[in-house]
Amino acid sequence: MKNLFDTRIAGIPCTIDVHHASRVNGSHSYSAASDFDFHGYTEFQYTVCDQRGRPAPWLEKKMTKKDEDRIESEYFSD
Repeated sequence: MKNLFDTRIAGIPCTIDVHHASRVNGSHSYSAASDFDFHGYTEFQYTVCDQRGRPAPWLEKKMTKKDEDRIESEYFSD
């Protein structure tokens, strides 16, 4: 999987630096140890950076839930 990829937030080009990403599919078994094991879960930690690779907290503040979902989807689409 890629650790850096380009995207846009609020129409502004940026780079996403992924630190940790994991997707676990659910078992959908009634004997699952917890609801996380039953439904599955995703762990996704990243930093929003400007085009030069510097952290851009000002741009991260502009993110919406839709942006977060899209970025996660872009990462796991490979």
